[in-house]
Amino acid sequence: MSTATVPTTRPRRASRRQEAEVLSRLRKAHGQLAGVTSMYEGDRYCIDVLDQLSAVTAAIDAVAVLILTDHINACVRAAMDTGGTEEVVAELVSAVRRYVRSR
Repeated sequence: MSTATVPTTRPRRASRRQEAEVLSRLRKAHGQLAGVTSMYEGDRYCIDVLDQLSAVTAAIDAVAVLILTDHINACVRAAMDTGGTEEVVAELVSAVRRYVRSR
């Protein structure tokens, strides 16, 4: 195993456009979840609530893919350039495992 470590300073995210996209999608998902809460509190039909929860989950998953892509393109690439290949790959695999396990 290499003696290099995962950098403690993080490189700038891939792009301002992508950052705006992530924030926009998170805000949209937040609004969708607020809508689901209102539906549930309003005693809406269970299947309708579940359908909306599914839409929120899909929105969150899409954001996760954007963030993962950004991480690979910026953070992982920078770490690999400085010799932290094994550690950063292990960290990435662990993060993906945790995300998939939570599904």
